[in-house]
Amino acid sequence: QIMKQVPVRFDLKTLHIPVYSAEKLPGKDTDWNDFLQRVCSLLDSTEKNTGAARSKLNLLHYLCTVAVHQEVASRLISSQLFPILIHQLRAASNWDIRAKVARVIGLLALHTSELGENVPISEAITLLTEIIRENFRNSKLKQCLLPALGELLYLIASKEEKREHPRECWVVPSAAYTVLMRCLREG
Repeated sequence: QIMKQVPVRFDLKTLHIPVYSAEKLPGKDTDWNDFLQRVCSLLDSTEKNTGAARSKLNLLHYLCTVAVHQEVASRLISSQLFPILIHQLRAASNWDIRAKVARVIGLLALHTSELGENVPISEAITLLTEIIRENFRNSKLKQCLLPALGELLYLIASKEEKREHPRECWVVPSAAYTVLMRCLREG
């Protein structure tokens, strides 16, 4: 059983980056790199206070709204943002942040049209699998993480099916399938 996702809203006033709609995100490389650098530095911030957590959640809500556009998703998943999302998934002690990071990862996987071989998809799958396995009794957390895991697995399968990448490009650990099957059996 997977939770129906509620629509996300972000507060323009507390977002510490220039806010663009997905259609108007910077196209020129210099503007795009500046925008991306600001997003990454805010997301990678190590501040532990409540305001910082709220600010991170607000930024993740914004990313959820732009990640549903194919071109933006393709650019973001291939950028330095994806490894930072993986790091946040691992390091965040706040479960809300982990859940939103997983949602952004899932949306990027669902909406991307291009996937480079250097995107650390295997690392994301391994980490999601570990977190689900370690928190197997936490059904709310599982319901947040399973869609992202499923989207990543589907993305890899569809790329391999189209023969866009060799099978060795992204390794899916057998534990991922085991955890996924356990979760499906349970529900």
